[in-house]
Amino acid sequence: MLKPRSTATRELVRLDGLWRFALDSDEVRSPWGATLDTALEAPVPSSYNDVFADAAIRDHVGWVWYQRTVRVPRGWAGERVFVRVDAATHEGRVYIDDQLVAEHVGGYTPFEADITDLVAPGQEFRLTIGVNNELTNTTIPPGAITVDAQGRKKQQYFHDFYNYAGLARSVWLYSAPAVRVDDVTVVTDVDGADGLVRYDVALTADADVTVRIEDADGAEVGVAEGANGVVRIADVHLWQPGAAYLYDLVVEVRQDGDLVDTYTQAVGVRTVEVRGNQFLINGEPFYFTGFGRHEDTAVRGKGHDDAYLVHDFALMTWIGANSFRTSHYPYAEEVLEYADRHGFVVIDETAAVGLNYSVVSGFLGGPTVPTFGPDSVNDQTQAAHAQAIRELIARDKNHPSVVMWSIANEPDTAVDEARAYFEPLVALTRELDPTRPVTFVNVMLAPVGVDKVSDLFDVLCLNRYYGWYINTGDLEAAEANLEAELRGWEQMYGKPMLMTEYGADTIAGYHSVLDQPWTEEYQAAYLDMNHRVFDRIASFVGEHVWNFADFQTATGIIRVDGNKKGVFTRDRKPKAAAHALRSRWTAIGKEHGQPASVTQGAS
Repeated sequence: MLKPRSTATRELVRLDGLWRFALDSDEVRSPWGATLDTALEAPVPSSYNDVFADAAIRDHVGWVWYQRTVRVPRGWAGERVFVRVDAATHEGRVYIDDQLVAEHVGGYTPFEADITDLVAPGQEFRLTIGVNNELTNTTIPPGAITVDAQGRKKQQYFHDFYNYAGLARSVWLYSAPAVRVDDVTVVTDVDGADGLVRYDVALTADADVTVRIEDADGAEVGVAEGANGVVRIADVHLWQPGAAYLYDLVVEVRQDGDLVDTYTQAVGVRTVEVRGNQFLINGEPFYFTGFGRHEDTAVRGKGHDDAYLVHDFALMTWIGANSFRTSHYPYAEEVLEYADRHGFVVIDETAAVGLNYSVVSGFLGGPTVPTFGPDSVNDQTQAAHAQAIRELIARDKNHPSVVMWSIANEPDTAVDEARAYFEPLVALTRELDPTRPVTFVNVMLAPVGVDKVSDLFDVLCLNRYYGWYINTGDLEAAEANLEAELRGWEQMYGKPMLMTEYGADTIAGYHSVLDQPWTEEYQAAYLDMNHRVFDRIASFVGEHVWNFADFQTATGIIRVDGNKKGVFTRDRKPKAAAHALRSRWTAIGKEHGQPASVTQGAS
């Protein structure tokens, strides 16, 4: 799905700000039929849970309603008019006045509707958006809903981060011509010193297409005719980790010689390949340093915030990180665009987290049922998972920063049923995008020799917590056990291995001269132990610490005000481990020839 852009033939209006807001209830009936009768206002973009000082809103299960009045710019006469929602967690409905125009299930990918026939340039309309946070065994991510003895609806979710909900990303009104670019797909390659840009343009009607490629200075460096083809860029400037270079692919659509639409797509020319036990970018071995992260800040929840966007990337640059995983859902498109412009490498992940009922029944205290079954993960779940993969790739396929698709985090792959579930999903991912490696993230409960699906994937991504959940406080035993398992994976598969999670909960300001869990010293020693092991494994291609920053979770016996594994606090203050990581990662960056933008010398 094309992201709306302002071009010579298109305009857009961001509808962010304060919207009328209400919980769905017996008193709030058909809220799209009239002005919402409420005194509450909610900010967009933002999760609604922590904005109000009201437990009933924070813990609400079900639909909520956002509403505002919108005026269509009077200059849009003769244009098609669309409303687009960047994300509604986890289900959305859009109404124009009292007319339902769009429905979507899936909390982290966009949806839109053509509303041309329902609105008029220069006139106002009432825009109502319903958002439902309910999760079931057939949603991605999954969950379960119960009703307690007091008649209160309760949501159990199977992931270890807070189930923030609402309109966490922007809402847009935009115009486009009737005959227009409907989609653009770009695949890049390298031929000697030249770059090859293969493109495919989908149109809403037959028309003539010209594609021009402009360099960063706006000079034309290639041109082609037709809706699909190849443009050769002589002496190409490659997009590289830490040294991003973007070209503009400008699509021009003409009918009878007249320009009817134009759309610009940023392009980074680079190649990605798995060869033996190496992960290659532009034919050179790449070593991932960085984090699993979360879209999570105080008050806003998962609400996108440009200030935090810039600050978080600045901290990742300071610490020497060159990459991150969008754990455990697709991030806002603005995040990927920033990564494109600044040379960060991204593992892009679906929202398939929690497909593991053994973790739910043990770690999270949920039902003791098999992961795969008619009342748990079933054919409907698999269909929802497939749709999540389709939408992820459709949205993010053109980002040069995205080098690998992760289709699930910590699913139950220790049982035979996992293979029948995942094999068609891997095939679908490769069919949709044969150019990028495919992975999933393996949980400790499915170690080497127990896991049933890793042979299907290109890269082994492992989450391991030796020294924290296992061998707690005993780093000597943890080091031996971690190395033994990693060597087993290496011997069995010979594939690139990436540690996508390793970490220890740490209370900022808690200190000890001993190896005491929860102290800043223990977190640093724990990470150092892992690094010694990584450095001894030839197939190791990277390390993503869990987590970039402390984040909110459901409150429970093992979580007090969230997960504390961040090397930065939730308000982005560094713990001692951040300085240790900076020393290691800047040295690794220099060793691998990365530019100064990601190797600012450690002090």
